Amino acid sequence: MIPYSSSLNIPFIQYLDANGEAIQQLPDWVNEKSPLIQYYRAMVISRQGDQKAIALQRTGKMGTFPSCLGQEAISAVYGSVLNKEDVLIPYYRDLSGLMARGVSLSDVYLYWGGDERGNSSPAWHQDLPHCVPIATQTSHAVGVASAFKIRQEARVALCALGDGATSKGDFSEALNLAGVWQLPVVFVINNNQWAISVSRAIQSGAPTLAQKGIAAGLPSIQVDGNDVLALHEVIKESIDRARRGKGATVIEAISYRLCDHTTADDASRYRSSEELKEAWQKEPIKRLRNFLYHRGWWDEKKEQMLKKEAETIVEKAVKTYLNTPLPSVADLFDYHYASTPKNLIEQKQKAIQRAEDRAKYNKGVH
Repeated sequence: MIPYSSSLNIPFIQYLDANGEAIQQLPDWVNEKSPLIQYYRAMVISRQGDQKAIALQRTGKMGTFPSCLGQEAISAVYGSVLNKEDVLIPYYRDLSGLMARGVSLSDVYLYWGGDERGNSSPAWHQDLPHCVPIATQTSHAVGVASAFKIRQEARVALCALGDGATSKGDFSEALNLAGVWQLPVVFVINNNQWAISVSRAIQSGAPTLAQKGIAAGLPSIQVDGNDVLALHEVIKESIDRARRGKGATVIEAISYRLCDHTTADDASRYRSSEELKEAWQKEPIKRLRNFLYHRGWWDEKKEQMLKKEAETIVEKAVKTYLNTPLPSVADLFDYHYASTPKNLIEQKQKAIQRAEDRAKYNKGVH
């Protein structure tokens, strides 16, 4: 059993050190190589997709993008261990988790390219869309979990957020409600040490961010966010606990943002190269790859095959994204009202006509 704490003594769970060596007895499920290889595959593909998104932004083919570099393990795990009928409430740094839930990479590109249709494909099921405002998704999460409890459904809501979000009032209010109503929700904090340019050291005086769950009466725990084994154990048990009607959990996953906050940021202005270099030694993909090599479950041939597979998936997603026709101008007017007001219908007709006239002009039809 995971030793959750309702005291100020927050437990920290880790199975693998930075080199992928076991530092304590491993769970039985680790004897099966398939889940670990699936996690590794998900993280490698996610990282390549992430790097391509940055390239697309730099060449003017995509809007501002928040990289997940160095943080792939956290969302890869919860995206995988949630049941299909559960609901993921993501924030904006959840690429590997979204893909694990079945969302296509091209949909993610579409969204960050400014097209809301990237949030609405059937693959999203009932998961909530990307959330860019900080911490507002925590309120949505307790709302979803409340619905599950009222309907007596054995479903779980998992809310992802960054360390900066824990400083917002929305987060405290969501924790309070989750505790009072014993809701089936799991809060996973990706503590990547930076809220844009504000370091964890000056964000909060609390020794751990997990401790913020104690005031709400919630079991709270820290886990190594670069250790897939530890993440799987803690997140899965928390989800199972919520599904059994035992209430919410707060998980603080310790990671590091190896990238800029977004493509609009320059992290070299506020953090040292020495700190970044040290963090690279602890990143999750290399750690899991080393573990797989140690067990004889991975080799260079498999590594190269996976890289080629990832390249194929990413290039296909890019082609789909770039070749997706622009949405109709009518979308600016639809979906606002159950019955569209007369003045809006008139504006819509004029906008459509202007778009058609512009298209004819561009084709040389005068």
